[in-house]
Amino acid sequence: MGRPPEHAPPVRAEGVGKKYRRGWALRETSLVIPPNRVVALVGPNGAGKSTLMGLVTGLLRPTTGAITVFGDRPTGKGLHPAVSYLAQQKPLYQQFTVAETLTFGARTNPTWDRGYAEHLIGQAGVPMHAKVGTLSGGQRTRVSLALALGKRPRLLLLDEPLADLDPLARETVLRALLTEARTQGITVVLSSHVLAELEGVCDHLVLLHGGRILLAGDVARLSAGGTPLGELALHHMRAAAAREEAA
Repeated sequence: MGRPPEHAPPVRAEGVGKKYRRGWALRETSLVIPPNRVVALVGPNGAGKSTLMGLVTGLLRPTTGAITVFGDRPTGKGLHPAVSYLAQQKPLYQQFTVAETLTFGARTNPTWDRGYAEHLIGQAGVPMHAKVGTLSGGQRTRVSLALALGKRPRLLLLDEPLADLDPLARETVLRALLTEARTQGITVVLSSHVLAELEGVCDHLVLLHGGRILLAGDVARLSAGGTPLGELALHHMRAAAAREEAA
């Protein structure tokens, strides 16, 4: 008998592959993302990061293997109720006020916690009456995060959501995100090309290269020698690229 879903890990992939017409985007991927981690999902362009996130959300279906989210297989009919997803192209209506945006969140999420969402907006200092189109990039990101977190997820997927922010805004948003993840017990999977910004933020690493898992595990174990996260990831990516050139 398998584990009941409430004790299942946020993500379990067993031999997962995804093939498009142009070829395999992900191959023979097996991993477990444990609960209460902030996961760095890293790798070069085309490594399969967005594909893996698409499989977790159910927006994509695996060609081979199986993937479960809290013990359930994604149906492709919408996100798992315990999952929130935020991509770089933030799903905000420019003509809505911040308050109207939160109302929209309440109408589309049965588990919506308006008080918590409003708390996050207030914490960010974003005016509730302001239209989304008038906000700075950092403010829009904070509103998007309030939408994602207001659902009260147990797993939050972030696919390059900070790429359009300046370094100071990225640092501020990451600090706020880390605080919420720790205090609310949320597992976060954060995809980013800026390895330096993940230092001291992520405690678990999933490194993809060429559609395969190159390295996965808790950072404390992988960096037992004190190697910084970014340096560790780059070392393995360079070694993989060198092996490909030599082949």
